[in-house]
Amino acid sequence: MAESSSQNRGQKWSPNSWRSKPIVQVPDYPNMDELKEVEQTLGSFPPLVFAGEARDLKARLGRVAAGEGFLLQGGDCAESFSEHHGDNIRDFFRVMLQMAVVLTYAGSVPVVKVGRIAGQFAKPRSAPMESKDGVELPSYRGDIINGIDFTEEDRIPDPRRQLKAYRQSAATLNLLRAFAQGGYANLEHVHRWTLGFLENSPAAERFGEIATRITETLDFMKACGINSDNTRQLTATNFFTSHEALLLGYEEAFARVDSTSGETYATSGHFIWIGDRTRQVDHAHVEFMRGIKNPIGLKCGPSISDDDLMRLIDTLNPEDEAGRLTLICRFGADDVQEHLPRLVRKVQEEGRKVVWSCDPMHGNTIKASTGYKTRPFDLVLSEVESFFDICQAERVHAGGVHVEMTGKNVTECIGGAKTVKEADLSARYHTHCDPRLNADQALELAFLIAERMKKDRHGNRVSEAKTA
Repeated sequence: MAESSSQNRGQKWSPNSWRSKPIVQVPDYPNMDELKEVEQTLGSFPPLVFAGEARDLKARLGRVAAGEGFLLQGGDCAESFSEHHGDNIRDFFRVMLQMAVVLTYAGSVPVVKVGRIAGQFAKPRSAPMESKDGVELPSYRGDIINGIDFTEEDRIPDPRRQLKAYRQSAATLNLLRAFAQGGYANLEHVHRWTLGFLENSPAAERFGEIATRITETLDFMKACGINSDNTRQLTATNFFTSHEALLLGYEEAFARVDSTSGETYATSGHFIWIGDRTRQVDHAHVEFMRGIKNPIGLKCGPSISDDDLMRLIDTLNPEDEAGRLTLICRFGADDVQEHLPRLVRKVQEEGRKVVWSCDPMHGNTIKASTGYKTRPFDLVLSEVESFFDICQAERVHAGGVHVEMTGKNVTECIGGAKTVKEADLSARYHTHCDPRLNADQALELAFLIAERMKKDRHGNRVSEAKTA
């Protein structure tokens, strides 16, 4: 084990031990007394999620790590205070359900549904300052920190925004729980929505076979007496929340000791992750994350070395607990073949239990000729396909995808069956930060992944038959 990770493990951890470590990607609050007061107030608020829910998610991800499940993680790039509407939450949840049903059928494994929602308010930035027309102001870091309008007043970091983020997260979670358990997730309804999508999709003929098979399966279940009236699993689902743990003062306020286990959990979300810009093993973000007991994620970009990765795994999951650590790989379509195989081989050599997940969004951002940031759907799909190819070649389970998406019909990513062109970007470009797949593109991606999962499953069966 690397020396630096051994030193981390030997140090006593507490929810505030991160404060003694170097830190990056933090806002420069002008009033530290006000910040402290807000953090103390947050510490008195009820938790947003509960330790038992986080343990349930970890167990489910443990099955994914063993090849017995698939992680679907998706949602907003950065949640917006101004777009916090019930319809937006409903539409996002509906698309996630549709994607999950398609993937569940094709992969014949449970799909673990984790939203980038109810806490995804902070964003790391490549530069602390932004310039426009000769004026320089602090960069927008997400609504939990400052405002998106390019004015001096809006860009000043305001700790009181954390209180609003908490209240919106609580309201979002309340609605999501109602949707998940109150009948909105009825499998028959979800499939009907998907059939409606196909009626209006240029890709209907290609994806029609999978949809038809799902219809036949539901009809067979009904004939056997299994329906939404007598089987709760057909009307309810489990749904979890996640976000990047960037603002550590906020996270510390919700680090709570579980009364049943005596262990500390982050109660700001079920699953939180470390970004590619804050994964330094001896820095504050890794220090905080190593002590909480939630399932956590680690973003892995092109700059991460084999040794860096193993030091981080040793620090964040020293007991090699299945489901504890998800490696979210974000290389870009052009670089994934160079970097992912070496990381997979290293982790395999060390025999560590991780979930391998593909983030095909962050490495495929380009600037369109119209000036908008965008992500070509073809590049997103290419990275996903390479991810599956590499996992298959290295004999590891392709465990999940992590996408930035919305349930709305935005025009932010170009391409897809219902093609969005560069000239269309200005029509409905609503993101506060990075471009997201719209509802049609997200569901199309799910069908394309489903085709691959079905193909791989059939290939595995053939190989097993030949071996036998």
